Amino acid sequence: MKSILTSLMFVGDQAGKCEEAIKFYTSLFCDAEIIDIQYYTADEHEPEGSVKRAKFHINGREFMALDSHLNHPFSFTPSISLYIECQSLSEIESLFRTLAEGGTELMPLDNYAFSHRFGWLNDRYGVSWQLNLSQ
Repeated sequence: MKSILTSLMFVGDQAGKCEEAIKFYTSLFCDAEIIDIQYYTADEHEPEGSVKRAKFHINGREFMALDSHLNHPFSFTPSISLYIECQSLSEIESLFRTLAEGGTELMPLDNYAFSHRFGWLNDRYGVSWQLNLSQ
């Protein structure tokens, strides 16, 4: 096996927002960058300029992402989320606040029995994030 990557497919109301989302995500982390973006052309089955395939990395982890305007019976779900171990209170508070803008808080950033600072949210693109402050 060469690798296992997390792949984010932007469908439904989020179709066409892939590039915007990955630019947003890579702006949040110091060690993050977009590696490659390929776009659909006019003669392909998706709208021209939509993301055919993108690769980006955050903190050494590589991700793939794409737009799909096809009618899919699914979207993002909190059952799968990106879990971030934060190193400081200021880091977790800043990330949570920024990711939650325009999104939905599933569990507010708070003290829980399993963690002294944890929060869970769906961002404005529907991607689920869990943030935990390492002890």
